[in-house]
Amino acid sequence: MMCNTARYFNLNRILLLTIGLWPYQQSKLSRLQFIFFLGILTTAILFQFTTFLNSKCTADFVVKILSSALFFTTFVIKYIFFAINAETVKDLLTQLQHIYDQLKDECENAIVERYSYNAKRYTIALTICSICSIFALIVAQLWPNVIDVILPRNVSQARRLPIMTEYFIDQKKYYSFILLHLNATICIGSAVMLSIGTMLIAYVEHVCGLFKISSYRIKHAMRAIVLQNISTKNDTLMLEEIRCAVDIHRQAMELSKTLTSKFEAMLFCLITLGVISLSLNLFQIFRIVSVGDNIDEILAPSLIVFCSILYMFCANFFSQNVTDHNDHVFVTVYNVQWYLAPLYVQKVVLFLLQRNAQDFTLGVGGLFIGSLECFATLVKASVSYFTVIYSTQ
Repeated sequence: MMCNTARYFNLNRILLLTIGLWPYQQSKLSRLQFIFFLGILTTAILFQFTTFLNSKCTADFVVKILSSALFFTTFVIKYIFFAINAETVKDLLTQLQHIYDQLKDECENAIVERYSYNAKRYTIALTICSICSIFALIVAQLWPNVIDVILPRNVSQARRLPIMTEYFIDQKKYYSFILLHLNATICIGSAVMLSIGTMLIAYVEHVCGLFKISSYRIKHAMRAIVLQNISTKNDTLMLEEIRCAVDIHRQAMELSKTLTSKFEAMLFCLITLGVISLSLNLFQIFRIVSVGDNIDEILAPSLIVFCSILYMFCANFFSQNVTDHNDHVFVTVYNVQWYLAPLYVQKVVLFLLQRNAQDFTLGVGGLFIGSLECFATLVKASVSYFTVIYSTQ
């Protein structure tokens, strides 16, 4: 059975259905779909590492293989971890629905709709970006064939794969099948990263909406002090409003912590492999440009660098967004006229203010704190590792 909250995730549902991971429709077919896609992803990685069996393992060769293989490995890691935590995602959506069922007025529902719309906009934008990247890669692969048709030349052009692989077959004879397998891997991997990434982004946006509702409830409660005559009845209603604001703020924090705790291992692996892959691909680009030969090989590492930086930025940007919305709750509390409220109401407000003694952030094992500063640190670390690799050449 699908909870009502799923209507806010319609686009994410469609994307997750394409890779067999929508938590509300897990069937035998979706499990077979998962196994089939996972098989394509893992074999693509395996056939990259088998190149070590038939080639001399020089430093440049190792960097060239790892620069793409590690990036493809992130597809598998994210696919497996999300499949393992599918029930967790379902439970989180159910908890979100339970909170939405308790919303009090149309203004709070409007806040939910606004943040749901923001999530859909981000999903559409990232989907378009992914489609354009895949289209550019496929066009670049087919472009030499198009040129040969338009301007035929007597000199035969060597056909190269976008990445180095070893299938233990005649790669010239079965070039089309190998290229089809690699392109299928890229499309499936991109779908995995896009579907899971946008789902997490949409969920985080809804958590930000809960923080916004908390701010709204505080403003609404304190405005009653100024606009209405203070009476026992009004005091009771105001106290209940404050309690509801504190409660939804607490639930938003718990939902955020649950999300990060369940996907902590996945995020740690993605961050580690992402930094290493970014460093190696920066080195690949620099080496190709420096040598000047086979300049057409620069497209694959360039796309990997672009995708890695974009993914790091999105992860840290939306984590920073959660922190900012949490801080806005306390800014709201400081700015309202809470000192005009009765003493027992002030005590509840002070309890809320005490939570601001320590910043609320989304982190991974205490090592990485999601923020724009962390994004800059990760990029800086990647560039530093790139310079170390270059200095050893």
